[in-house]
Amino acid sequence: MSLKELHLAHTQGFCAGVVNAIDIVDLSIQKFGTPLYVRHAIVHNTSVIKDFESRGVIFIENLSDVPNDQVVVFSAHGTAPNVYEEAKQRNLTIVDATCPLVTKVHRQARRYSERGIHIILIGHRGHQELIGTSGYIDAALLHVVEDANDIDSLSIPTDAEVGVLTQTTLSVDDTSDLIHKLRGKFPNLVTGGKEDICYATQNRQDAVKVLANKCDLIIVVGSSNSSNSNRLVETSKLMGVDSFIIDLPEELDITQLDQFRVIGVTSGASVPSYLIDRLVQKIKLHSPSVRIFQEDTIEKNILFPLPKEVADMRP
Repeated sequence: MSLKELHLAHTQGFCAGVVNAIDIVDLSIQKFGTPLYVRHAIVHNTSVIKDFESRGVIFIENLSDVPNDQVVVFSAHGTAPNVYEEAKQRNLTIVDATCPLVTKVHRQARRYSERGIHIILIGHRGHQELIGTSGYIDAALLHVVEDANDIDSLSIPTDAEVGVLTQTTLSVDDTSDLIHKLRGKFPNLVTGGKEDICYATQNRQDAVKVLANKCDLIIVVGSSNSSNSNRLVETSKLMGVDSFIIDLPEELDITQLDQFRVIGVTSGASVPSYLIDRLVQKIKLHSPSVRIFQEDTIEKNILFPLPKEVADMRP
């Protein structure tokens, strides 16, 4: 069997939030120079992080690692209010790269918390976005849910008004199932309409579903700590198509592809396009006769505003 077709997902690579975050770090380097401190990985991609490190960016987890009076960039995943306060007390210049869609979840978290209602936050414990969002919620009102078992264990009165929020990078299908189960347990459940899944996550999962209808295998390019990249693998497998994730094209054992006739390639929302290009080139060198298909992305011309600290630097 030989590889005949390679289909590239119609939506993949950087989403607008990631483009914004990377632009913010680039412009901060230009405006403030290096070393430049960034709290947490600006986005969850190994190649992006190594590139910035080579240019003098220092990634830290604790503000105590930032000298006084320096500049600190907060990552796209969002930051808890107490960290902002600590930075201000130490006279640090804050450049906020939080994705606007995550900020939207923060605002809703604050509103629910101020109303004094129980809040269910669906997401992965330990993920930076979940940690940041939790900081906007009164700890006495916060309930983190990862799966259906967590819902069964909730001790909230069933007649209570309960607000629900979700980590933006979760699987749409998984989140829908959990919210359906929550509605059955809490009749007074309050949601934000279409919940909190961001458009980029939805678009990339929809693109994988399209690939799954024509491919025997789907390769996802993304780092192992990227939630949205891992969800793409899960989406493919739920559609009955084999899938695996690679961080770099060089990790792929090209002989694995010899057992497939039609494969698909996609990537997470924080993956630079040059990694996809390198993977495609590697596949073409191995299978020169492979036909390559790709449709135009549906995310053209989406641009988020920059924070005021670097807004004047954008061309």
